[in-house]
Parts: sequence; C-alpha cells; structure tokens
Amino acid sequence: MQILVMSDTHGDSDVIEKVRGYYPSVETLIHCGDSELPYTHEALERMKKVRGNCDSDKAFPNEAVFEIADVRVFVTHGHLFNVKTSILSLSYRAKEVNAQIVCFGHSHILGAEMIDDLLFLNPGSLLKPRGRKEKSFALIEIEDTYFEVKFFTEENHCISSHTFTRK
Repeated sequence: MQILVMSDTHGDSDVIEKVRGYYPSVETLIHCGDSELPYTHEALERMKKVRGNCDSDKAFPNEAVFEIADVRVFVTHGHLFNVKTSILSLSYRAKEVNAQIVCFGHSHILGAEMIDDLLFLNPGSLLKPRGRKEKSFALIEIEDTYFEVKFFTEENHCISSHTFTRK
C-alpha cells in the first residue's frame, strides 16, 4: 500500500496536479493543510485533507483519522499542536487516536522519524521549503514489517529514503 503525502502548497493547484500525475494509481492521497484552495477544488479531489492556518474554507476539518490496510493514520496541519516548537502535543493526540502514522506540515521542513512506535512524517513544502532548497513531497510504502518513506522533489527526483520497523 502506498500513501502520497504533500503539504503547504499555498494556492498552487498546478503543483498538486503535477505531483498526483506521478502516481496515478496510489491508494491514498493526503494534503496536510495550507492548500489555500476551496475544500471542493478539483486538485484536492479524493484526498484526505485538513485545514492549515492559512486555509480560509471552514469545510476543512482540523484533523483526519483513517485506516489503510491495518494501519491507523492521523493527519493534521500542526499549527494547533505547536509543531514548530515540539512534537510532544502532537504525540499525545496521536496516541489518543491510536495512530501508527502521523502526517503533518506547517513548518515546511521535511522529516520522518519513528518515536514510541509512531511514524512522524512531515513532507516539507511544495512551494516554500525551509531548511533546504528543494520543494518536496513524500511517499509512504506500508509493508507487513516496515514503513518505507521516500522524499521527492517537485520534479519527482528522490531526495532520500528511510525504512522504519513497525510493530
């Protein structure tokens, strides 16, 4: 199973469509907020999507929780959990909803790490990256014993790949 994750596109529907075009058969698509598009915009069609601090459409939920295969996924933008300072609050909420994967944005800094059997993933930004020059998104591959996370540039060039053992 694959999950395509993006965030912080800030009004650029073309980049969303471009990235979606690389993986037309991916099972699950996630936008972690700050799309700055209407909730019903066609670029966001079939996506699990949440509200960021720059999204004005009230139809976006603050968070989403769903299952793919046997994995529970928690999605939020991150601003309501102060992720620029610490992921502790985010961790507490993820444990409350029994998540195994946590996807968030807000900081525009890509990263993935496993903490207390929770995979925390920030895909970075496809418009204004921080900490590196490449605009980025992520692809999660869910396998029986591990999660594989790959980060890609806007042009679909692999930046890095990480494998995390799952319980």
